[in-house]
Amino acid sequence: MTASSGSPLWYLRRLSRMGPREVGGRAVDAVRRRRWRSAAPDGPSVTGARFTAVLPAGAIAAVPPDAAKRLVAEADRLMAGHAEYFGVPRDDLADPDWCHDPKTGRRAPQVYAFDVPYRDEEAVGDIKQIWELSRHQYLTVLAAAYAVTGDERYAERVAGHLRSWWAANAPLRGVHWTSGIELGIRLLSWVWIRRLLDGWPGAAELFEGNPVAHRQIWHHQRWLAAFPSRGSSANNHVIAETAGQSAAACAFDWFPASARWRADALRSLERQLRANTFPSGLNRELASEYHGLVLELGLAAVAEADAANVPVPATLRLVLLRMTDALAAVVDDRLRPPRQGDADDGHGLVVDGSGTDRWGSLLATGEAVFGRLAWWPTVTGTDVRTPLLAALVRPYAKEGAAPAVSRPANRPAHFADAGMTVLRGPDKIWCRCDGGPHGFLSIAAHAHADALSVEVRHDGIDVLADPGTFCYHGQPEWRRYFRSTLGHNTLELDGEDQSVSGGPFLWTRHARSRVLVADPSGDGDGGTVRWCAEHDGYRPSVHRRRVELTSASELRVVDEVRGPRRAVRLAFHLGPSITADLADDRAALTWTRDGEDRSAVLDLPGQLSWGAHRGESDPPLGWYSAGFGRKEPATTLVGTGFTDGTEDFTTVLAFHG
Repeated sequence: MTASSGSPLWYLRRLSRMGPREVGGRAVDAVRRRRWRSAAPDGPSVTGARFTAVLPAGAIAAVPPDAAKRLVAEADRLMAGHAEYFGVPRDDLADPDWCHDPKTGRRAPQVYAFDVPYRDEEAVGDIKQIWELSRHQYLTVLAAAYAVTGDERYAERVAGHLRSWWAANAPLRGVHWTSGIELGIRLLSWVWIRRLLDGWPGAAELFEGNPVAHRQIWHHQRWLAAFPSRGSSANNHVIAETAGQSAAACAFDWFPASARWRADALRSLERQLRANTFPSGLNRELASEYHGLVLELGLAAVAEADAANVPVPATLRLVLLRMTDALAAVVDDRLRPPRQGDADDGHGLVVDGSGTDRWGSLLATGEAVFGRLAWWPTVTGTDVRTPLLAALVRPYAKEGAAPAVSRPANRPAHFADAGMTVLRGPDKIWCRCDGGPHGFLSIAAHAHADALSVEVRHDGIDVLADPGTFCYHGQPEWRRYFRSTLGHNTLELDGEDQSVSGGPFLWTRHARSRVLVADPSGDGDGGTVRWCAEHDGYRPSVHRRRVELTSASELRVVDEVRGPRRAVRLAFHLGPSITADLADDRAALTWTRDGEDRSAVLDLPGQLSWGAHRGESDPPLGWYSAGFGRKEPATTLVGTGFTDGTEDFTTVLAFHG
C-alpha cells in the first residue's frame, strides 16, 4: 500500500529510511524552527554596498542575433502578461498574485513558513504552480532582454515585480520560505537580474541601496545555512541550495557572514556534487532532466566564483567536465537525452526565449568552457546563456583551473556504474538499456520502477518510448502509473511493481539489477551490438533480458523469467507520433519525420495475448508526458499471459528503409 505524502504511515516509512545522523540533524532542525517562530530579525545594517560581478565588456555583443530575437519575443509575451507553466496558461503576469494557484484556484496561506502544509493540494493548491513563478526565472528573461536591447520597460517591470514579491513575502512567512531548492534558485536568479540590469539607472537603488533587498538576501542565506537538505534528501535539492548560497555570497558580499557562507557553500557544493555524480559523469539520481539541472547549477556557481575571483575546488570543475562529456555521449542524433526517471522541467538559470534547445545550449556551454572532443555531436543552434556564462567562467584548460585529466578518446556507450548502455544502429537508431541501480540514496526519490526497460528512437523520434513523469503531488493514481513497471517498456509479474513504493517520493524496497553483457561496439560480429541484464525485484523469480541491434536495423528483445509460475504483462509504449495497426501478435508502425514517411514492424511474443490501449484513465494506461503537467494519449501494447519459468518471450522490431 502506498501512503500519501504527509500521512502518519508515510512519516513512519520515511523515518525508516534515515540513518542516525540524519535523524539527529532533523531533530536539530525541528528545534531551530520552533525557535525561529518569533519575529524574524532585521539582519545586519548594510552600508557602502557595491556590485562588482558585472559582465565583461563584449559579452552582450557576443549574443547571436537569432538567440537575441527569440529572447525578446519571449520577453514581450511576458510583458503582455502571458506565460505557460506545466501546461497551465497564465494571463496574470503583468501583476501576479504570488500565492495563487491558477490550476486549482486555491491560495496558499500566509502563515509561519514551517506551518504551511505544502504537500496538501486541498489546503494549498498545486505547489509546483505556486513555486515556479517565484523562482523569478521569468524575471531573468526580462532582465536579459533589457541587457540586449537597452529598453528600460523590461528593467522597470523587473523592478516592480521584485518589490511586489519582497513586500508580499516577508521572511519566514508563507509558502515561498518552506523549501530550500526554491530559495537557492531564487537567489541565483537575483544575482543574474542584478548583473543583467547593470547600466540601468535604477539597478543600484533596487539592490545595493535597498534595505528591503538586503533583508531578503540576508534571510535567504541565513535560511539555507540553517536548513540544508540532509541524508536521504541530499539529492538535486542540496545542489540548488549550495549553488544559490555560494552565488549570492560571491555577488552580494555585503554581510558579516558572507565569507563564511561562501566558503561553507562552495565546500558543500563540491562534496555534494561528487556524491550526486557517478565517476562516469552521469547523475546518480538516474533521472536525465536532473542531470541537466545539476549541471546548469554547477556551471552557474562556478561562473559566480570566477567572477568574484574566489578559488573553486579543482574537483568541482572536474565533476562538471565529466557530466558534460557524459551528456554528449548519451544524447541521440537530435541531441535529446534519455527520458529516464523523474522530470519536472526544472532549470538552474534561464536567460533564453522559447524554442532554444536546452541540451544543445548545455553542450555549447560545455564546448566554450571545457573544449569539445572530436566525437562530440555537433551543436547547430544558438543561445543567450552560453556567451554570458563563458564570459565569466575561467576556461578549463587555463593553467591552475583544474588538474590534467584524461577524457574519453571515443564516444562512451556503456556506463557501468550507472548501468546505462546506449546501443546505436544504422539509420540513426538509438536504444537505451537500463540495468543500473534503482535510484539514489535510501529513498530513491526520483526513481521509476523501470529495471531492464528499453527506450528506442529513430532519428530522434520516440518509437518505444519512456512515457515520462506528468505529475508529483495531487494526483496519486497518475503518479503511481507514470513511475510504475507497467508504465515502462519492461516486464511485470503478478501485477506488482519490481520495487516497492512507500509514497510519491519514497521507495521502501529497491530492485537490484546487474548487467551481464554490454557490447555496444559490435566489433567482429557483423556490426551487431548486444546487452544483457537481470534484476531480482520479483524474488524468487529472476527476470533477465537480452537486447541485440543488428546492422540490418533489427532490434531483438528476449525476456527470460526463471522461477515459479507467474502472471505476466509485457508492455511496449509507443511514442505519440507513432500509429500502430495491431493484428494478433504483429503491429505495423508508421510515422513521419521531416515530411518523410517511415515504418517498422513489431513482432510480439506469440505466447501472450496482445491488446492496444490508448488514453485510458480507469486505470491509467496509454499515455505520454512530453513535459511536467502535460500528457497526451499514445498507444501502449500490452501482452498478458503466464510464464512457467522455462520459456522465453521474443520481440523483434524491424525498421524499414
